[in-house]
Amino acid sequence: MCGIVGYVGSRQAAPIMLEGLKRLEYRGYDSAGIVVCSDEGLTLCKTKGYVDHLNEMVCNGDALTGSVGLGHTRWATHGRPSDENAHPHLSDGGKIAVVHNGIIENYAQLREMLAAKGVTFKSETDTEVAVNLISYFYEGDLLKAVSEAALRMEGSYALGILCEDCPDTVVAVRKESPLILGIGEGENFLASDVTALIRHTRDVIYLEDGEIATLTKGEVKVYSRDLVEVKKKTTHIDWDISAAEKGGYEHFMFKEIMEQPEAIRKTITPRLRGGRVVLDGIDFSPEYIKGLRKIYIVGCGSAYLVGVVAKYNMEKMLRIPVETALASEFRYASPLVGEDTLVICISQSGETADTIAAMREARRLGAKVLSIVNVMGSTIANESDYCVYTWAGPEIAVATTKAYSTQLAVTYLLTLYFAERLGIISDESYSELVAALQMLPEKVEEILKNKEHIQYLASLYFNKDNIFFIGRNIDYALTLEASLKLKEISYIHSDAYAAGELKHGTISLIEDGTLVIAMASYVQLLEKTVSNIVEVRSRGAEILTLTTQSAEEQISHVSDNVITIPDAHEMILPSLAVVPMQLFAYYVALSRGCSIDKPRNLAKSVTVE
Repeated sequence: MCGIVGYVGSRQAAPIMLEGLKRLEYRGYDSAGIVVCSDEGLTLCKTKGYVDHLNEMVCNGDALTGSVGLGHTRWATHGRPSDENAHPHLSDGGKIAVVHNGIIENYAQLREMLAAKGVTFKSETDTEVAVNLISYFYEGDLLKAVSEAALRMEGSYALGILCEDCPDTVVAVRKESPLILGIGEGENFLASDVTALIRHTRDVIYLEDGEIATLTKGEVKVYSRDLVEVKKKTTHIDWDISAAEKGGYEHFMFKEIMEQPEAIRKTITPRLRGGRVVLDGIDFSPEYIKGLRKIYIVGCGSAYLVGVVAKYNMEKMLRIPVETALASEFRYASPLVGEDTLVICISQSGETADTIAAMREARRLGAKVLSIVNVMGSTIANESDYCVYTWAGPEIAVATTKAYSTQLAVTYLLTLYFAERLGIISDESYSELVAALQMLPEKVEEILKNKEHIQYLASLYFNKDNIFFIGRNIDYALTLEASLKLKEISYIHSDAYAAGELKHGTISLIEDGTLVIAMASYVQLLEKTVSNIVEVRSRGAEILTLTTQSAEEQISHVSDNVITIPDAHEMILPSLAVVPMQLFAYYVALSRGCSIDKPRNLAKSVTVE
């Protein structure tokens, strides 16, 4: 989604903001702009298109003088991508400038009110309403004006504000959209994501809903919505800046695929102590777990698909009903949730708008919420009853890889934790699973060593217009993520089907030359999957099958090509099988010349409905 960066200090602001905006490009955007404030007033430059174009317009920032400023990358919501709709926006009269992430839901009523008072609008955006609402309340006290405006805006917003009367100050306010303050020496920063700040500072403050901040080069102050000063904790970011850079790889996505063994290791290893699963900060009693009527797993996109895999594992081991729900559907479906329900919310950023809303609805109905999140200090992490961090480090590519894999690893840990608390797993089985988890990073490394074979297969199939994925049980759960990954970055139409449903309609889509990718790692249903492969092959399909090394011989005679993964405990097979599918999607997109890290129309973190 949109990106915000701000600076106040002694250095020239524009180059710092441009560099920060480049680091936020992965979030998805269609226009960019910056505004700087100096003793001469506000100077603005914005454009439809990419940061590189903006950079050229301002001569790498040299054309804009001033040591206080705001920058923005916009992903269009209200109004088409255009120069006029790009941020920042100025108030009517040009005294105040605003950048904005989120959606102001009552902007139409506010716009009508302001227009009736003589305000002229130049864009189609809700953001121009916000800046003019602040201007309407401004009578010399910018902090008070922002507070008054915030009380009247409905929806989600993160705002950075400049006023030419206060040339040494940036004001920020947030509601349901992330905003981070970076603490430097003689300079301070504002951003929607820590990746924009990490080159300059590792010390950050996370604003909470309704909080307002003022930043000068010498200090940062945070206030409640009633303008009472609030003491905030500073968080130190401990990952290295190289984690947010390509490090010699052509694309962030490929780098992040290759980082998965280490990311999984960081997620699992600290939580396996003395042969047991230890989840610090989580203490569910056996009585609570036994009293659960249902577990909901809620998320969006790939985070939701992690839940689909987890459902199979949890129900099989725990014998507790598990329901997966898209967060955007959960909150409006009158969910049957109460004190006897545990809701697990999964989100890489911890700021996914629909997942936040689902979490709040679950808590309102009396359920406990356990979140699986990557970003410390995020809204979902802060508001959950319990939180397990994935510790995956920054993920820059829009299409998730290591976030998916580490979220999946956390669900294995949770399943084992619950099983032990319930006393329903033998010591032998428990030890077997712990050993399997410990070996998982090495097995992923083994798969990555075979990436050239995946690249070769991609070269055979990259020109296909339709690709279908089939699988059974946990393999079917995996096909959903494999199909999503392919369509996200290659723009090939692909769908995932439960292999047993082929006869019920979908086999009519198979014709000569159709590529069918069959997932056949779940050995218990291997013979049935082979039967489904034969069905589609007899109708002219080309077959690419993924299976385990021990099952290759059984599969190869019905397949045109085979990808093998190491044998492993069935619970963790999805963590192995997903890696070749990530590589396949990457190499197909590469062969088609697609924008891999920034696929069209997509954003990394969806912070609006």
